[in-house]
Amino acid sequence: MSGTLGSLFLVLIGSMDLTNGQNIKNNQSFGQSNYPLVINTWPFVKATEKAWQVLEKTDDPLTSVEQGCSVCEELRCDGTVGWGGSPDENGETTLDAMIMDGPSHDAGAVAGLKRIKSAISVARAVMEHTKHTFLVGDAATQFAVEMGFKEQSLSHIDSVDRYLKWLNNSCQPNFRLWVSPDPSLNCGPYQPVQPATNSDKTNANINQQSHDTIGMIAINSDGDMAVGTSTNGAAHKIAGRVGDSPLIGSGAYVDNEVGAACGTGDGDVLMKFLPSYQTVESMRGGKSPSEASEDALRRIVNKYPKFMGAIVAVSKNGDYGAACHGLDEFKFSYGSRKTNGINVESVKCI
Repeated sequence: MSGTLGSLFLVLIGSMDLTNGQNIKNNQSFGQSNYPLVINTWPFVKATEKAWQVLEKTDDPLTSVEQGCSVCEELRCDGTVGWGGSPDENGETTLDAMIMDGPSHDAGAVAGLKRIKSAISVARAVMEHTKHTFLVGDAATQFAVEMGFKEQSLSHIDSVDRYLKWLNNSCQPNFRLWVSPDPSLNCGPYQPVQPATNSDKTNANINQQSHDTIGMIAINSDGDMAVGTSTNGAAHKIAGRVGDSPLIGSGAYVDNEVGAACGTGDGDVLMKFLPSYQTVESMRGGKSPSEASEDALRRIVNKYPKFMGAIVAVSKNGDYGAACHGLDEFKFSYGSRKTNGINVESVKCI
């Protein structure tokens, strides 16, 4: 058990309805939104609402994305974003995030961030205050403290309880392969017995209840764009694991002359295909956001037919769309000047 559990502080918060006031639709193709526009993966309405308010006030897509994702980090959206969720094998919550600015094509990212709540803001600090793009682990925490961020526990009574139940359930579910003792029945420590094969890699532990990320796109009145992601990763992951969310081109990507995309789902599969980059490139080739998102997913499903995930995308002219696989349907939230508040739409999955 990690030493972090010895210094846990337990904070009780009331349950929050993150989808109050949502207007759910079910469309497969979407019309032009006439930017400005904010859109994010999943119906995290409060995050979208904050991002839209910031965009309306400042016309700054970068700050819109940062503050929108920050809402989910603080509210612990679905327990898969921010502090107090998805404990790793040691019982510790760590955070991954990235942010990318369309006009400058600059980006910043952090992974395995410990003891700092504001992951996407640290990612922005990496972008704005270093010549680097990506910082990881305890060194990322050190940088964050230097930048004025407060170091504090990322544990919550929910994450502690989830970790203890996992231990008492013989460490199930488990991400280990071809080790001894049998990881489907036992906790570690483990030793390797033979190499894993590609057919073993589809992640049955990822589903609609553990989609583990928020991805957000904002486009302002001038057509300038930004993207961002934030996550606490897969629950019970091997300590040190990083998924697709903070990886540029995988979790999110923007080309200010073409469009932007964000992915969500099984990050260990998504990261092998750069689906956000592929979606943008397909839009460059003339596909609509929905067509481009579906094309990127079909490339994944061709290799991993049991894959679960989704993509949302926005083109330079303000069209938006989404596609998904492995779910019955995928819901996402957005706001624009044409909407009455924040809306939630859904697509049927391929």
